[in-house]
Amino acid sequence: MNKPATTVRWQLWIVAFGFFMQTLDTTIVNTALPAMARDLGVSPLHMHAVIVSYVLTVAVMLPLSGWLADRIGVRNIFFAAIVLFSAGSLFCALSATLNQLVLARVVQGIGGAMMVPVGRLTVMKIVPREQYMAAMTFVTLPGQIGPLLGPALGGVLVEYASWHWIFLINIPVGMIGAIATLMLMPNYTMLTRRFDFAGFLLLAAGMAALTLALDGGRSGALLSGMLLLAGVLSLLFYLIHARRNDRALFSLRLFSHHLYSIGLLGSFIGRIGSGMLPFMTPLFLQVGLGFTPFHAGLMMIPMVLGNMGIKRVVVRIVNLAGYRRVLTGSTLALALVVALFAAIALQGWIWLLPVVLLLLGMVNAIRFSAMNTLTLKDLPDDLASSGNSLLSMIMQLSMSIGVTVAGLLLGAFGQQAVAGSAVAQQAFAWTWLCMVVIIALPALIFWHVPPDLSKNTDIRRRRKM
Repeated sequence: MNKPATTVRWQLWIVAFGFFMQTLDTTIVNTALPAMARDLGVSPLHMHAVIVSYVLTVAVMLPLSGWLADRIGVRNIFFAAIVLFSAGSLFCALSATLNQLVLARVVQGIGGAMMVPVGRLTVMKIVPREQYMAAMTFVTLPGQIGPLLGPALGGVLVEYASWHWIFLINIPVGMIGAIATLMLMPNYTMLTRRFDFAGFLLLAAGMAALTLALDGGRSGALLSGMLLLAGVLSLLFYLIHARRNDRALFSLRLFSHHLYSIGLLGSFIGRIGSGMLPFMTPLFLQVGLGFTPFHAGLMMIPMVLGNMGIKRVVVRIVNLAGYRRVLTGSTLALALVVALFAAIALQGWIWLLPVVLLLLGMVNAIRFSAMNTLTLKDLPDDLASSGNSLLSMIMQLSMSIGVTVAGLLLGAFGQQAVAGSAVAQQAFAWTWLCMVVIIALPALIFWHVPPDLSKNTDIRRRRKM
């Protein structure tokens, strides 16, 4: 009896390790962007492509990863995910141009897209359903440590070694994870229905084309217009394809549920604004204010701590005030805190920045948690899996668009900016102002949330009873 329990524990550690790799990489790269830009000979204000290429690839590949795991086996796909992620890391470290780095990040993104959803699927298969919540809490804890460690570690590596090491450290860790996966992970498979490849290709093409169309400064007006048209047509063809199609990748019946539609639209627009923050903040601290990479990384820790700390009481806050007030209020509060952060930073009141960043992390966490639970709250069981997958894809897509928009704004306001100069600070000031408006916009959507939603159960309070 002890041996199987020990084996399951090791399998959970492997999944937790994958979560950690993915979240660490997501945050560690942001701090290193200015150093990469100097080495590659490009402006740091145009480095958003490094982030967008990864996040967009994750968004595109998410619908395929779960089906592949069921069809080929969770061990085989999880192993392939770690290998692809590690290979992409090596290619990133060897990149000599921005285009090479972007392509390497795409390879990394394919691995990252398979790692987390397949990890969740693995946990469902190796533990009894009544232990699923406890197991998921265990495996996601390292994923919460990744954002806490990533910015500071990235700053240390950039300042005392080189930016290449933020990718090179993934290789030995990935090798250990790949070997452990082959040795310890069972290769569970399931009978699967035929995958909707036509729908997948239409959605993937639409998302990629629309995101790339936003980056008009790099691709040119004519190409941007063509990409925009291609993206809109791809999504329209998907709607035609999915209509009355039981095998569609995402059923259109999801949108017959009013609460899901509001939550999905609010999450999409809300995460465009929030997706700008992890990219903009370390870049602003280094390029706009002249912080060292290490100092900029340390300044991100209060935001992560605020995010982690407030999650314990989000359920109580929502039960007390209701979804409509919490989502509308936290959205407007986030816009206010972002404006306050930019104003304090540009005034030179550096000692206040950790306090504001802590508050920013808290408000952001309240909004994220409320958005996620609202969107999936009232979906029936037969649509829950499809609705969750679509929400996950939309979350990644909106973050990709957010970073793209932030990069566009920086490029437009600071084409001739030099790090630490008055021009750079002015470019960041105008960009932050635009961000405040974008972050506040979803409040108009969340105000349409019904005021009489049922309350959530506070698990911690039930235990005490």
